[in-house]
Amino acid sequence: MSHATGHTLPAGEHTVTGISHNRLLMWTFLASDCMFFGSLIWVYFAYRGRYFEGPYPREVLDIPYTSVSAAVLLLSSFAIVMALTALERADMRGFRGWLLGTILLGALFLGGQYYEFTTFYHEGLTLTSNLFGTTFFVLTGFHGTHVFIGIVWLLVQWLLSLFGKLTPAHVERFFVTTLYWHFVDIVWIIIFMLVYLMPY
Repeated sequence: MSHATGHTLPAGEHTVTGISHNRLLMWTFLASDCMFFGSLIWVYFAYRGRYFEGPYPREVLDIPYTSVSAAVLLLSSFAIVMALTALERADMRGFRGWLLGTILLGALFLGGQYYEFTTFYHEGLTLTSNLFGTTFFVLTGFHGTHVFIGIVWLLVQWLLSLFGKLTPAHVERFFVTTLYWHFVDIVWIIIFMLVYLMPY
């Protein structure tokens, strides 16, 4: 049974749908995560504009700064695609280089988010300051947690590749990882458009 990467799955590693067990599990998880983030976004919009005291979004949100952070995360999606391509070609040096680049870009995004959060804190916006602070920090904080989990996952696979435990024979395993990372990036695009770019 072939899949998108051009390799053949060993017998017993695909389901009756033709999708590997790993992919099916990941798609199931991502579907549940879509509902999770959908709920957080719904709550954010349910209370949008119902802020009885500041700081207000227009007073703290820095769209140019966050645009750069979003670009960094999107660039990491390109890097992980290149890592997957290198692994398919059995170019382990290229794979580790692109994978490390993905990890560093993800870490840079998290660093930017930490800076943004601390800046908001100094400007008086906290988790408990008003409804905007509560819904904003919960939504973006859970996304940041997903990015952190993804970075740890990628780092583990980078280390495994150093010790020969992740090879071109494990393309399917790494492909599943790329699904998670792309999902995290897509979620941020949605958050960025709805939270930062929609006028208040």
